[in-house]
Amino acid sequence: MEAMVLVLGVSAGAAGARAMLTHSDQPHLPPIDRCKVLRRAGGGSMEEAVFEAIRLMRKSAAKRDEFITGIAVTTRCSNHAESVRTAAGRNRLTVIDEPVAQLRYLRFTGRLPTEGSILLYDLGASGLTLTQIDCRTDAVLATKRSTVVGGDGHDALLRWLLTRGGVTLDLANTRRQKEALASERVLAVCDPITGQRTVVTRSDFAELVEAGIHHSASFVRHMIDETGVQPTGMALLGGCTRNKSIRDELKQQLGMQLIYDPEPEFVSTRGAVLLAAERPSARSIRSVHLTPHSGAHEAPSSPVSRRKLVAAVAVTATLGGTIVGALAMNRDGGDHTDGKPPTVEVVGPPKHG
Repeated sequence: MEAMVLVLGVSAGAAGARAMLTHSDQPHLPPIDRCKVLRRAGGGSMEEAVFEAIRLMRKSAAKRDEFITGIAVTTRCSNHAESVRTAAGRNRLTVIDEPVAQLRYLRFTGRLPTEGSILLYDLGASGLTLTQIDCRTDAVLATKRSTVVGGDGHDALLRWLLTRGGVTLDLANTRRQKEALASERVLAVCDPITGQRTVVTRSDFAELVEAGIHHSASFVRHMIDETGVQPTGMALLGGCTRNKSIRDELKQQLGMQLIYDPEPEFVSTRGAVLLAAERPSARSIRSVHLTPHSGAHEAPSSPVSRRKLVAAVAVTATLGGTIVGALAMNRDGGDHTDGKPPTVEVVGPPKHG
């Protein structure tokens, strides 16, 4: 029997890697196999997670006696791209700038406007990445990143809320409860040791993350002010946007057309699959950044105001030290949080990169 030809798409992020395996002529259909590999606790690298995901998918293909003809990996920044290329050695794969893959999949699904610009709102574990792209030329108009809001911070806030209700969970189980709130309105959560129960609702979670989402809306408005180009729509990407309360809040805050895929965390991976099928021999696919011409509109270079950022009551992906103080209490100890969720003050604009 003739072996089938497969392509593999991998998306790399701060938390690890996602991979999707499918036939080269069917990249839009449900995958043959897929996996998520988290970064190893205690110092595991992003590229280690990427190549573990590739190994698992190669093993899956071998079980089917099928051959992977193209592998594409999306990365968020040039440092990650270089790390993947270095770790690849003689392995043949294509490294793709993440916005290129995201744009490719949105265009494939018919969700991408043909004119104007689109804003990619990618809310992942470690933070928010905004990228504004011209839909006609695919040129990147601007990109910004903030760690004031992100999935790790949402996990920490929910863990604090559960602790207030007498239920202590580790971060992995807290994350599962958070993800469950994307589809469930009410959850009854049980402490695995004491048996204590508490109820948490989607509305409870929305209140916890509201300030951070407000900050992100200000971040979006500032980017639009900088480019001077009003986007036709905004694509919601990253696992955090699965939660309907976050989508609803963004729509209310920004009042623009929202583009949403049912699996927003796999948009980058599916884009990588499409590009692996189209360009299996490519080594690198980079974004094209728009260079302003003389006399053209020049976006103001001033950063987001310190006042606005300080006002945003949100947690960052590096919140561990702050949260520990709120959670590192004996089960029979008192409440040392004074009834307030953990917060962080942002004393300067987020750094790019």
